[in-house]
This record gives sequence, C-alpha cells and structure tokens, in this order.
Amino acid sequence: MDDTHALITTLKEIFQTAFISFGIFLFVYIFLVQPHRVQGISMHPNFDNGELLLTEKVSYKFSDPKRSDVIVFQAPIEKKADFIKRIIGTPGDTIKIHEGGVYINSVKLDENYILGTVEGDKTITLGENDYFVMGDNRTASSDSRVFGSIKKNAIRGKVWVVYWPFIKSGNFKGARFVSDVYNAIPNRFKYFGSLFYSSFNNN
Repeated sequence: MDDTHALITTLKEIFQTAFISFGIFLFVYIFLVQPHRVQGISMHPNFDNGELLLTEKVSYKFSDPKRSDVIVFQAPIEKKADFIKRIIGTPGDTIKIHEGGVYINSVKLDENYILGTVEGDKTITLGENDYFVMGDNRTASSDSRVFGSIKKNAIRGKVWVVYWPFIKSGNFKGARFVSDVYNAIPNRFKYFGSLFYSSFNNN
C-alpha cells in the first residue's frame, strides 16, 4: 500500500510539474516571445539563412513600430508565411524609390546596412496603420515593392535576439542581440564567442 501511495504521489508531482512547465511555456510563447527561423537570403548580410531568432511581442503593445526595426510579420500572400524584413516607412510617410535610392518624405535614406542597390521606380504614400518593409538584400527580397504595405496587426513582433548558431568561425557573427540603433546588428556576443572559439580550436 505504501509503495502504491508513493507511486501515485510521484506521478502526481510529475504531472503537476509538467502542467506548470507547459503553462509557463504557453504564456511565454503567446504573450512574450516566439522562435523563428530565417529562410532565404533576403536579409543578408545581417541575417543568414538558417539562423534561429526570438521575436519579442511586448514592445508593440505599448509603442508603435519604428523605422529600421527588424520585424517578423504574416506576409500578405496566398500561401500563409511569416517573413522577416526591415521597416522602411511608417504611417503617413511618402516613400519614393528612384535611381537606386530610397527617399522618405523627399529625404534620401542613409542605409549603411543594405546589400546592393534598390531596384525599381515607385512612389507610395502610406495610410494609417500601414508600414512599408524591405529586405536588407535589396536584389533578392520579395517585400513591399512587390506586395505593398502591411498592416500593424500583421506584425508578429520585433526581432530581439539571434540565438543560433551561437558561435561562427568567420567574423564571429553568432548569437547576438538586435539593437535599436539604426544600422541595427551589433555582435554583442562577439567577444565571448571569440574566446570560446579560440579555446575550442586549441583543444
């Protein structure tokens, strides 16, 4: 009888622990952060194909998305898919793409984070709740130049951290936070990554 009671108690504790853990995971997944995988080269050189990242969902509940934010959103295409792009235009902006450059309200945007020039010749004025997004790899990105602006409610969240691969051997662009600064992609973990990689190679 004692053995049966002990088994039942153990199983109950395991179930309670699993239930609580699942509840915490569900709360975090729904309300705080969500994992995504980068697919393709549209955000190269700042994000590479296959990288794993976390998108945080809290910021945009209290503030509006800003220009240069890197976001994940549900793309307005027939096949439902989440895209990762950078916000270029915000509500009320007039965006003009002309002769390889992007102009916001007649002022040319200084984009030191992009790869390639901007193709096309297009002018669009954004309405309320409209955002114009583009990939950093301008010659290999399906973005607002193709499918138009996106609505705020399509945004899943703001890209917060790249967590995999943790270490890269080249320029050590492994795990890193994605900051709010305009060019957006510092290697915050670079120092620790280089120490780890050096130690790993010496063993």
